[in-house]
Amino acid sequence: MLCGLDQLFNSQLSTLRRRLRNERVGVLTHAAAVDRRARTALTVLEELGVSPVTVFTPEHGLSGVAQAQEPVVGSADEAQEVTAPLVSLYGATKASLAPTPEQLAAMDVLLIDLVDVGSRFYTFVWTALLAARAAQAAGVHTVILDRPNPISGDPASAEGRLQREGYLSFVGLEPVPVRHALTLGELVVRCFARDGLSLGPEGALSVVPVQGWERLRTAEAWGRPFVMPSPNMPTLETALVYPGACLVEGTNLSEGRGTTVPFRVVGAPFLNGLQLAASMNELGTPGALVRAVSFRPWFDKHQGQPCHGVMLHVTNVALFRPVATYLRLLTLARQQARDAFAFSATPYEFEAEIPAFDLLTGSAEVREAITADATPEEVVALATPAPADWKDEVAEAEARLDKAMA
Repeated sequence: MLCGLDQLFNSQLSTLRRRLRNERVGVLTHAAAVDRRARTALTVLEELGVSPVTVFTPEHGLSGVAQAQEPVVGSADEAQEVTAPLVSLYGATKASLAPTPEQLAAMDVLLIDLVDVGSRFYTFVWTALLAARAAQAAGVHTVILDRPNPISGDPASAEGRLQREGYLSFVGLEPVPVRHALTLGELVVRCFARDGLSLGPEGALSVVPVQGWERLRTAEAWGRPFVMPSPNMPTLETALVYPGACLVEGTNLSEGRGTTVPFRVVGAPFLNGLQLAASMNELGTPGALVRAVSFRPWFDKHQGQPCHGVMLHVTNVALFRPVATYLRLLTLARQQARDAFAFSATPYEFEAEIPAFDLLTGSAEVREAITADATPEEVVALATPAPADWKDEVAEAEARLDKAMA
């Protein structure tokens, strides 16, 4: 399997290489974007003789050390890695999420190489989309070096209904399922094509697609390490549970930040882990084993306090449905501790008016169903179905890459 970055030395991309060497290039990337020899995108570009005029970075920064929702302003150690100006696209304000016209005026091409994990909550794809749209408005051509979806591109795995009107945000800038089965390049191309923007080397956007990707398989089949793209995404199994586990961020339960197994453990000081595990196992958790655990987060929610809850172990990727599994978990946790369980009311990803859980699920309906004592299966039926035609959407997005090839 060859991702876009792996192919930059191929003879078929000689025209793109000349363009990158001869024009002013801006780069949007981070340290996780490596080739099959573990060289970063910036290192590969240097070997090609490409000197970026600006390096943009997404949430978590170039080195990927900043925690979730932590504004990144650039640090001395990061600045030493590159000679070009370093610009964060995840600062303290919503306006920081896209390049400015002044920043883009210094370049002819914007090259994007970011590692995504296949969930609409993960912000890198939206950073790429915002940057590409800003570049198009400034007359700058965007090239995406695409990467496979680590939790598979199987459309049958899609979960989560589309967001309702008024619920788009930086954890879902466009209406897509929670688990969408697309690559970053496919998703951005899909948006550009829908908006009538031209694709290909002479258009607004082009893509170097992945070669040799077995779409129905996960990163386990790639023959290369899973490189963690953010501090709490250490393994493929973390990525597999993330489309469901991220929902815990919208509650006062710990999603395991501050432990060595973030998103795979969920709990709180007020929960009974044995009872929660028994309730989940009684309902059934296809593709996963659930067991009671206790843990102590060293930062984030319930810092330093013993928490009790459950840990998930994915045993069958084909059967496992993360959104359904974690919705059952949250519904059962609320039933167990009605007085202590709460949905978060603090600002979330630059949004202060809409609860985080509503932004994540795409409406207020799921939260209201849980608080109205809906059963776990009623909540799952309300929240998880992807659009009936999503399989066709994925096939069309994949086909559009042919028109967008760099």
